[in-house]
Amino acid sequence: MTSTEPEGMRLQKVLSRAGIASRRAAEEMIADGRVSVNGELVTEMGKRVDPETAVVRVDGRRVAVREDLEYLALNKPRGMHTTMSDEQGRPCVGDLVAEHGNRLFHVGRLDADTEGLLLLTNDGDLAHRLTHPSFGIAKRYLAEVPGPVPKEVGKRLREGVELDDGPAAVDEYRLVAEHAGRAQVEVVLHEGRNRIVRRMFDTVGHPVQRLVRTAIGSVQLGNQRPRTLRQLSKDEISGLFAAVDE
Repeated sequence: MTSTEPEGMRLQKVLSRAGIASRRAAEEMIADGRVSVNGELVTEMGKRVDPETAVVRVDGRRVAVREDLEYLALNKPRGMHTTMSDEQGRPCVGDLVAEHGNRLFHVGRLDADTEGLLLLTNDGDLAHRLTHPSFGIAKRYLAEVPGPVPKEVGKRLREGVELDDGPAAVDEYRLVAEHAGRAQVEVVLHEGRNRIVRRMFDTVGHPVQRLVRTAIGSVQLGNQRPRTLRQLSKDEISGLFAAVDE
């Protein structure tokens, strides 16, 4: 939303409107030297900024100050396609945000059989950075596979396995539980190649029967119900900015 004030908006008002702090608390933050704009520390109350373009940081962490940008978390259910529309009429992510005021798009994707955390936003720059391989954003998954799972499976996945499009390895591996011929395994990896988790487990002989993404960077799925959307918190958004050096 563009300011109607000729020289921009007062910084404390920008912080207040963004939900960072009350106007009075924002003034205290500025006076204490905790706020910077476009890389420069601000300690004077009269500073005016353009919230459309300004990069504002509090305690070194970037905060979202543009009112037109949204950051949402979706718990995508199994069987839903990660598209904003589907020519075949299959259920898709776009169905859940069809009535939303802003035009949102998904950050990366999950295959139809995979459940869990999917981010939605209209911040194209952040979305690009989150999905670009060079930033290596960690993603956490909980996989259900046939058990028992020998210890060497974790070793192989950490050291790396060869896929048809090149080698792949997990950053973290943890056996969560085993019962009645099934096992739950948690893995963390920063790659985003198509169906990479499923293909890695296929390679080690434990095909995935159910897969849930439980975290992207510092954003956690938690107890969010399937098919529901929620606004990311200020801390979660700042965490995403930090992860891509925004």
